[in-house]
Amino acid sequence: MFNLQDVISIKDFQKEDINFILDEAKKLEKVAMSQEKSEELAGKILGMMFFEPSTRTRLSFETAMKRLGGNCIGFAGSAASSVSKGENLADTSKMFEAYSDAIVIRHDLEGVGRFISDIVDVPVINAGDGAGQHPTQTLLDLYTIKREFNKIKGLNVALVGDLKYGRTVHSLAYALGMFGTEMTFVAPDDLKMPNEILHDLKKNNIKFNETSNIKDVIDDIDVLYVTRIQKERFPDVEEYSKIKGAYLINYDLIKGKDLIVMHPLPRIDEIAHDIDNTKYNKYFEQAFYGVPIRMAILKNIIKNKM
Repeated sequence: MFNLQDVISIKDFQKEDINFILDEAKKLEKVAMSQEKSEELAGKILGMMFFEPSTRTRLSFETAMKRLGGNCIGFAGSAASSVSKGENLADTSKMFEAYSDAIVIRHDLEGVGRFISDIVDVPVINAGDGAGQHPTQTLLDLYTIKREFNKIKGLNVALVGDLKYGRTVHSLAYALGMFGTEMTFVAPDDLKMPNEILHDLKKNNIKFNETSNIKDVIDDIDVLYVTRIQKERFPDVEEYSKIKGAYLINYDLIKGKDLIVMHPLPRIDEIAHDIDNTKYNKYFEQAFYGVPIRMAILKNIIKNKM
């Protein structure tokens, strides 16, 4: 059984919850690929409140719901909703509660998912809250790793790039720690993993290393998890310009290494296209795995409310 009522933060998950979703996603892969049909959520509606831009997350949630026989309503961008007329977030959420069986929200403010889950009586799924958490991305990241190596524990994972503002790596660090994965955080000084996350990891006796030089770790890792430098998170454009392009992962860097390259996408210039058609590239498969993972979450979180 999946026991969570909402999916807000990976820190709300137990290891058993994660394993349950990963196992459920594997069972649903054929449905995700349209090789089998499902009506598990026939007649159910997913409300999608996307205040920030999204391609993969929004479309994979919509695909997941429709593959399960359900349907979606919602908006992409606040200009397409009554928020543009001055309606507050709480009122908008209450309207979605009236029309939907579950709500997915992406917002630029950290903590919005938790706020909404406290005021509505349908399941809420956080699809990214500012520089906070992105739990469903973490689950598909874990699924990608497990599909590739048939395990998560005992691997060596390097998280590279914008670790300060990157919500995907914040969630992923907590989750990898649950599985006993060895982690190295690779970032320039101005974009290091936030101290509160490092403190939490240390408190739970989770081991990690930090460096600013990717060549320090490239020979010893199984997974190279790359993130873009996020211009939209920087309060100062000049700060962004100084750091943009700090890391470039190309074929020459990883040639002959025994690793895979992952990225939550979109990429800008941090992964060269000469990796795309090589065995190292797993970022497009990773994006697809968002569908069975989100199918598993929607199926169980909505059915738990029925």
